[in-house]
Amino acid sequence: MVRLQTSSEEPFLPGRRKLSEGELAILLDGHARHLAGKGGKRAALPFVNFSGLNLAGRQLAGADFTGSVFDGAELAGANLAGAILAGCDLRGADLRGANLRKADLRGACLQAANLAGADLTEADFRPGVIGRPHPTKGFPTVVEEGRSGEMDGANLSGATLDRSLLDGLYAAAADFSDASLKGARMRDANLKGANFAGALMAGAGMSGAVLEDAGFDGADLADGALTGARTHGANLAGAVEPPTRDVVARCAKLVEQARAHAAWVASGGAEGAPTRLDDADLRPAGDALKGLRLTAVSARGANLAGLDLTGVQLQGANLEAADLRGAVLRNADLRGCRLMRADLTRADLTDAVLSPLALGGDRSTPANLTGARLRYAKFDGAEITGAILQDADTRGARLPK
Repeated sequence: MVRLQTSSEEPFLPGRRKLSEGELAILLDGHARHLAGKGGKRAALPFVNFSGLNLAGRQLAGADFTGSVFDGAELAGANLAGAILAGCDLRGADLRGANLRKADLRGACLQAANLAGADLTEADFRPGVIGRPHPTKGFPTVVEEGRSGEMDGANLSGATLDRSLLDGLYAAAADFSDASLKGARMRDANLKGANFAGALMAGAGMSGAVLEDAGFDGADLADGALTGARTHGANLAGAVEPPTRDVVARCAKLVEQARAHAAWVASGGAEGAPTRLDDADLRPAGDALKGLRLTAVSARGANLAGLDLTGVQLQGANLEAADLRGAVLRNADLRGCRLMRADLTRADLTDAVLSPLALGGDRSTPANLTGARLRYAKFDGAEITGAILQDADTRGARLPK
């Protein structure tokens, strides 16, 4: 296990100290100036009692909170990227939408915390040796104890945990629905009864993990995500199976057809040929469709989950009921695109265009997302004026204002 260091420069105080609102404001404002390169000082606040405080939206990146208590604290939207939260008590904390990229959470307790939509990319939840204040002598006298990370009952719906380190984590009955766990390492983690419905788990390392009674309805288990895990009693009936060799081989041919379609569009029909991609499994395509001109292509019911479709041109295309979970559609041209009942959960539509497609004269056709699933999708800078969003599920989505 990794030994977590504590500071020896703090004054002696019994137990965890409680800061006044004035002291806290001065320290955190100084930290914000430090981050902005305007002087200030990095916040080093180990073994502090932040219970119940409102730190929502604060700039806390890189701060040291080792061993502190945030029980029930309000941290929604806070920037904690690279922060040291090792050994912290974050039980019941509100961390919705918080930025915890590369945060050090070794041995932290997040029991029943709300991390819906949070960014935990490459965060470290591994066990550690934690130093805590002596029960009678206080800090800096510490008592060391080994502790594994705890996340049982936590809400991680829509959270991003790509390449995070969750080895040995206790997360029984945690909610990972619609979360992204691509490349995450969860060896020997206890995930009994956890909910992975709709989760993207390609390449997750779960050897030795306990997944008894866990649910995987709609989860994408590509690249051997559950290899070596204990899945007795798990509900795998609705999981999306990894692409077979036949699917991979067929996908290569479909990519060539898509390129021919792009040539057909670019040449006005003089070169290439139009194609249909209905019900095709294109997951193995990776970024091969990136930037292609696929105007008016039909890909009804196609599986495009996780693809890099940056800059793709899909004007007037039919993507009805297509699976676009986690797809990257940055700067994509989706004018007049039919996306009824499509699943765009966690899709990145930053700067995408979903305005009506002009058909000549005074006629146009709108982008239609009726009944689409847009949970936790990103629409930063997107143009959606005129798009039809009737009955669309936009829970957790970042829609333009």
